[in-house]
Amino acid sequence: MQHTDFESSPDAYQVKLDSFEGPLDLLLHLIRKHEVDIYDIPIALITEQYLGYLGLMEEMDLDVAGEFLVMAATLIHIKSRTLLPRPDPAQDDTEDEDPREALVRRLLEHQKYKAAAGLLHDRETLRGAQFGRPDLSVAEAAGDAYEPEFEVDLFSLMAAFRGVLARASTRPPPMVLPPDEMSIDDRMHQLLARLSETEACGFEDLFTDGDGSRPFLIVTFLALLEMIRLKTIRVFQAGSFGAIRVYKRTRPADAPRPLDDPEL
Repeated sequence: MQHTDFESSPDAYQVKLDSFEGPLDLLLHLIRKHEVDIYDIPIALITEQYLGYLGLMEEMDLDVAGEFLVMAATLIHIKSRTLLPRPDPAQDDTEDEDPREALVRRLLEHQKYKAAAGLLHDRETLRGAQFGRPDLSVAEAAGDAYEPEFEVDLFSLMAAFRGVLARASTRPPPMVLPPDEMSIDDRMHQLLARLSETEACGFEDLFTDGDGSRPFLIVTFLALLEMIRLKTIRVFQAGSFGAIRVYKRTRPADAPRPLDDPEL
């Protein structure tokens, strides 16, 4: 099996996170994932998980915005304050604010605006009948056992990708042969060709047609992110913990152009 190198030339794609989500969205994702109380955040656990995601973003050479790094510093600062001994209330009448409270207020405010934006999006979707995966005929054929699919956010995708990386790390390393270069653009064309052969494809299945090396897995994930940004695919999940499926879509007229488009 052939080992593949991946080009990092200036004309290669660079996926920008501001097209997707921000650091508060990542924190809310982690809070939901671990089913913890937003008013009593286990700051050590959440900080460790956040830094793990940040490390993966940097490894993939994503355009990690300054706000992600500022939030990392904020979490580390809060964690350090929670480790300090608390003053004796009998000797000090002033009650110190829990170092997490300011963060909780920001998260609640962000959650409120996200909910409002989601409501507006749902109304727009119902008016335009833009998507429903699968369509009503499939739901009727499936009967009562049918579980509707919901569009996946960035960090749910990253969580699934971390699972792909974890499973790949348990397999023997591929034999290293003289490398062939593969750009994200090349990988996008391969994925679109594969998705053209079927109505939908399982997320993890899209990582199985290469050598299984970490570089190949990363370039595949970056290609998927770029395809989402360009609105050539949609990614859905059945329920909260169901399988993730990728659907090819007809690209709308208002879709963004590739970052290397000469007309930009």
